[in-house]
Amino acid sequence: MKPREDPVPVHHDDSWGPLPPRPAYSLLIRFVLTVLLLPLWWALIVVIFLGFIAFGIVAEILTVIPGFEKGFLGLIDKFGDSVKVWPAWCVTLPELRHEGDAAFYRARVDKRIASWTAKELAAQKAKKAPPPGPHDIPVREYRGVGAGYVVEAARARDWELSHDRHSDPLRVVRLRRLPVTY
Repeated sequence: MKPREDPVPVHHDDSWGPLPPRPAYSLLIRFVLTVLLLPLWWALIVVIFLGFIAFGIVAEILTVIPGFEKGFLGLIDKFGDSVKVWPAWCVTLPELRHEGDAAFYRARVDKRIASWTAKELAAQKAKKAPPPGPHDIPVREYRGVGAGYVVEAARARDWELSHDRHSDPLRVVRLRRLPVTY
């Protein structure tokens, strides 16, 4: 009889592993640009959002046109989904200091998943609806340990990859909580 083999990991390619550390000079330049440009980015987001509100108030007259309101709300949703508060180009001070430190990134991932798990369990205990999902973990949270670690850490706490919105291991991992059986 053949000995039982360990289960084959779900993710085979290198994109699910840790990303290589970025050069220090590149990180330093990106950090300086983040310090200078991120406040301007946030101000631009606020100005555009206020513009949407102002247009919405004025466009209240146009709601008599069939489908106008639905289209306008769809535009706002698209804007909210596509614009990130922390864009991919920015580098924070912890990222600058801990680039390539697997323990730092492991702790970040574990903390985020533990937080979501606590919220889910609290909702179950209170017999309320759980927080909406899927929950995204951006690459900035798991860069040093890889998306594969995120999946393994999530599975240990009864989470799995989202089937509704697929993950891209080089950008984001999307998780959902496994259904609770009583």
